Parts: sequence; structure tokens; C-alpha cells
Amino acid sequence: MKKWTRAEKRIFCISVMFALFFASSETAYAMHIMEGYLPVLHCVAWGVISIPFLVAGVISIRHTVQQKRRALILLAMSGAYIFVLSSLKIPSVTGSCSHMTGTGLAAIVFGPLVTSVLGIIVLIFQAILLAHGGLTTLGANTFSMAIAGPIFSILLYKLGLKLKLNKRITIFVAAALGDLFTYCVTSLQLALAYPSANGGVSASAIKFLAVFAPTQVPLAVIEGILTVIIIMGMESFAAPELKEIGFIKEAK
Repeated sequence: MKKWTRAEKRIFCISVMFALFFASSETAYAMHIMEGYLPVLHCVAWGVISIPFLVAGVISIRHTVQQKRRALILLAMSGAYIFVLSSLKIPSVTGSCSHMTGTGLAAIVFGPLVTSVLGIIVLIFQAILLAHGGLTTLGANTFSMAIAGPIFSILLYKLGLKLKLNKRITIFVAAALGDLFTYCVTSLQLALAYPSANGGVSASAIKFLAVFAPTQVPLAVIEGILTVIIIMGMESFAAPELKEIGFIKEAK
């Protein structure tokens, strides 16, 4: 991969400093979370924390597209996959809902930084066109679905490759658990905003997880299976593109 230029490194460092400054300015005691559901300070905090990941993601996409033009097709397909799966929502609890995330595919193929950009684009379209999520809660939804979940997915995928596990099983586990981890983060976000009177944040987080689990666990399993099928199809019909970005070589 092409090394970042000095200007790109400077922009990224500034974004990190910006996030640390705002995120640390207020203690954060006080799957798409709906518009207006989080306190303003929480909305701002989650938004600025997401900024460095998004800046790095834009730089990564820029380098990928410049060096590997065929990757554009896979990028578009990954974004469409996220949009479709995350739009199929099931009501789960007041202020949120359960749905597949679709980010595991992009995380495995391109990495979590690229996925963060694809994810926020999808979230913006859904908030504006489908009233799914919201603009005030965009930062929180981006962090849980487009950053935390994909990072967990790629870590599991890399671990599976290192342990030389079956590739399809590894992909399934990475996509499914990445989906579930997204909801663990969402539960924490909701718990931080609305801690329980008895037990505080931890008790509230457990309650949110308990409500999400009955619908999210089977959805995560379905997403894992779909991700395996999609990648199998990509390996059959988009092998040159996958070779160009290094995915097939890495998987082998």
C-alpha cells in the first residue's frame, strides 16, 4: 500500500487530537439509535470519536482507488450490501431496532477503515431517505455499526487465518460475531445515556442486551451465512478484482 503523504498524516493527526479534545471534555456517564434519543453531549462525543477512523478511511479508499481501479466495483457492491441488509429492521426496543449490519463483508475484504466510510454513507442515506436512525445520532450509530463491529470482525478473521481454520467457518464467525458486537456497543451507548436507577450503567446495558438478544442472535447467524455465500460468489465471478486487492492471496 502507498505510504501516506505528509499532508495526509497531518490531517489524520489533527482529527485524532480533535476527537480526544472533545471526547475528554465531558465524562460519558451521563442498532440505529433513532433521532433525538441520545443527549446532545453523547451525540457530539460519539461523533468526534468517529472522526479519526473516517479520515483514515477516506485516505485508504483514495489510495486503493488510485492503485487498484477494479476495486471500485467491489467497493460499490460492499456499500450496497450494507445498505440492503441494514435497512431490513425489526423493532426491538424503544429507541432502537434489530437488523443485520452487512459490515462484516466489507471489513473482511477491505478492512475496517474503508468500512467506516461505507457505513456512514449508508447511515446518512437511511437517516434522510428512510427515517432509519438519525442525523443527531449519526456519530453513535457510525461508531457501533461502521467502526466497532468491523474492527471486531477483522480481528476474528485475522485470528482464524493465523490459526489456519477453515476459511468459510472463519468468515461466518467473523461476520456473525461482528454483528453481535455492534449490538453490544449499541447497548453500552444506550446504557451510558440512560443508566438504571438500580445498578447504573452495567445493569442498564444488561437489560438492553437482553432485549436485543432474541432477535439479534438469529439475525447474526443469517448474516454470517449470507456473508460466506457472497464471498464464495465473489471468488467465482470477481477473482481478478479480489486478487488485485490481495484478498484471495491473503485468504489462502
